[in-house]
Amino acid sequence: MNLPVAHALPGGPGSTAQDTSSLRPPLVVFASLRWRFDWQRPQQLLTRLAKHYRVFYVEEPCTTHQDAWLECAEVAQGVEVLVAHTRCDAVGFHDDQFPVMDKLLAQFMRERGIVEPLVWLDTPRPLPLVDALNPRGVIYDCHDDVAATSNDATLRRREARLMQIADVVVAGGPSLYQSHRRRHANVHCIANAVDAGHFAPPVLAGQSIEAVSARAIHAAIPNPRLGFFGVIDERVDLDLVARMADLRPDWQFVMAGPLRGVAPEALPRRGNILWLGPQTYAILPHLQAYWDVCMLPFKHAESAHHAAPIETLEYLAGQKTVVATPVHDIVALHGHIVRLAADAQAFVEACRTAMCERGPLRRQRQIDALIAVHSCTWDRAAQRVHQLLVEFAREPSGEAADVAAALVASAVLRQGAITAQYARG
Repeated sequence: MNLPVAHALPGGPGSTAQDTSSLRPPLVVFASLRWRFDWQRPQQLLTRLAKHYRVFYVEEPCTTHQDAWLECAEVAQGVEVLVAHTRCDAVGFHDDQFPVMDKLLAQFMRERGIVEPLVWLDTPRPLPLVDALNPRGVIYDCHDDVAATSNDATLRRREARLMQIADVVVAGGPSLYQSHRRRHANVHCIANAVDAGHFAPPVLAGQSIEAVSARAIHAAIPNPRLGFFGVIDERVDLDLVARMADLRPDWQFVMAGPLRGVAPEALPRRGNILWLGPQTYAILPHLQAYWDVCMLPFKHAESAHHAAPIETLEYLAGQKTVVATPVHDIVALHGHIVRLAADAQAFVEACRTAMCERGPLRRQRQIDALIAVHSCTWDRAAQRVHQLLVEFAREPSGEAADVAAALVASAVLRQGAITAQYARG
């Protein structure tokens, strides 16, 4: 069964001439979220790791009414997104999708001369696709405690199997590290970090499209403004937000971010709650510049089962006052900087106190925030991950090396012929 693989024109964003001649080891990533859904941990780490690896980011498949094919697009330097288009109606990394995905990925690997890649998973669901790749190393970047939170018995079994075969387990925060270090001998805590330069306070009078848009959004919103940006999913305590809005109808609550697993009709509707929807990564520093307090209204009872919230350091990098529910990892990592409140009344009081804070206490909190921000960068996090992977990033040896060399040489010649044909018009 010969399945087509779609590529961009030579010389364009999907050009592969450079990658096929590169000596960087291949890193195949099976991801729980689409690359363009939101700019979060996977994008931050993988764009940096692409300096050392050829990154192939495998998304969930899409349904098509045509013959199955594999879409391939370069989304960042050294990072290509692969999306299987199949006739199967099953949603996500469903077992019914795997036979066709296996064939599509196998053909892609042959064409690119990829033998024994490193394999990275941030969800156990696509684990059945891994064996056929004959990986030289398996990395599990753990965001959630599947064993504690999922009612899906298949998913729990799959994670248990992943824990058995993974060479490295990376936990996204202290609570996940404590949970998984008893289940695997090589677990490392690499919590979410921050791009401090990106989130540094911007110039409010700037003329960039992001500055102008943020200014326009807030022009009709009176102070005080309490804001949140991030994925709005099951972790966000919507009831808490509603209760705070009811307690302080004179305050404005600005909520920005895409919905995941939350229906639009489930969002509390109040005159002083503004739902902005998905926003670009570029506009986030400009949005928070207009907020008097940045909020982290998470369900803290379930916090031990998730990675450290990525938004905490992003707020602190913007030199904002932060009030949060007592999420385990926030308390463990930043409890001396962030104000903590467990219920709506306490949260409102903490926000009021934060807005009134002046003098030495405020200056010390800002100093502590800057120290935390500059010690927790994505560059450092990616370097730590690279150090964990480098022992598995060896080139294939023996017969596998001969096969890889032949495949790469063939791919280079084929790409050269296509390029020459394209140049002739």
